[in-house]
Amino acid sequence: MKYFIFDVDGTLIDTEKMYMLPLHKTLLENGYDFSYEDVVKLFGITSMDTVRILGVKNPVDIRDQWFAKIKDYTQYAHVYDGIEDVVKKLHADSTIKTAIATSKVEAEFHRDVTKFGLDQYFDAFVFSNEIKKGKPAPDMILKGIEKLDADPATTIYIGDTKFDLQAAHAANVQFALAGWRTKKTADFADTDYDLKTPADLLTIQ
Repeated sequence: MKYFIFDVDGTLIDTEKMYMLPLHKTLLENGYDFSYEDVVKLFGITSMDTVRILGVKNPVDIRDQWFAKIKDYTQYAHVYDGIEDVVKKLHADSTIKTAIATSKVEAEFHRDVTKFGLDQYFDAFVFSNEIKKGKPAPDMILKGIEKLDADPATTIYIGDTKFDLQAAHAANVQFALAGWRTKKTADFADTDYDLKTPADLLTIQ
């Protein structure tokens, strides 16, 4: 593989609790009786898609309340062990190009991710405000391919949710499951690579 496109949340950085705990709290405060397990199933798609799928009456207001709380949960976010070493090595290889394609809008990315210093290892970035449809639609990955001037036949998307898998295959690229967060289940039967650790990325040909 010559082109590596990465999801962020649940793949490069463990942000589940940082996002989903304040969302769950916001829903409860507004009278919605969702369990944390119900909410976490939607981890990894855009914030507006999340609140719309939950069926809340006032999605923009709920989204705004949710986002106002995130700053109180940032202590839960951290880079997965081994990730920085791997993306640094990929970036140092002149025959490889790397990109991030994330459901975050650009402002969210800078608020939540830039502080970890990983962006220096990527050649291109795709944010959800740049595309029409979020995952599982292929738009985000197709935009990454365009920005990298990549060949889909030698491109792989690395993610942690079924939405990532569906988006990758819809874009006609291979998919690698970030097994350090998500264990392979029936939802991932069509996964091309089941990674156990970030270092496994360096073995993909």
